[in-house]
Amino acid sequence: MSRDTADVWHGTLDLMILKTLDAMGSLHGYSIARRIEQISEGQLSINQGTIYPALLKLRHRGWITTKWGESSTGRRVKFYAITPRGQRQLHDAESEWQRATGIVSKFVKLSKSVP
Repeated sequence: MSRDTADVWHGTLDLMILKTLDAMGSLHGYSIARRIEQISEGQLSINQGTIYPALLKLRHRGWITTKWGESSTGRRVKFYAITPRGQRQLHDAESEWQRATGIVSKFVKLSKSVP
């Protein structure tokens, strides 16, 4: 990983995957990873060892479904789509993210008190 990219923050990959599927529709794993990298303007790097375990976990939770299909290159691949349950989770995760970033933002804005 280069100096210009960062690891995904703990707990945010699920949100990014669900949001990507919600916005883009059904995609295969490689496309999801590349779309996340594109949206982050190259600041995040998502590899197979990161994306596929996360997709498996989301599928087990019922937040996404899978369906076999063909990629644009003719390869047989799994396509992932968000479920209604996943959309509810996405809404909850977005609300929690907004709340959490609002709290952290207050600390970032703190300045040194002068006695």
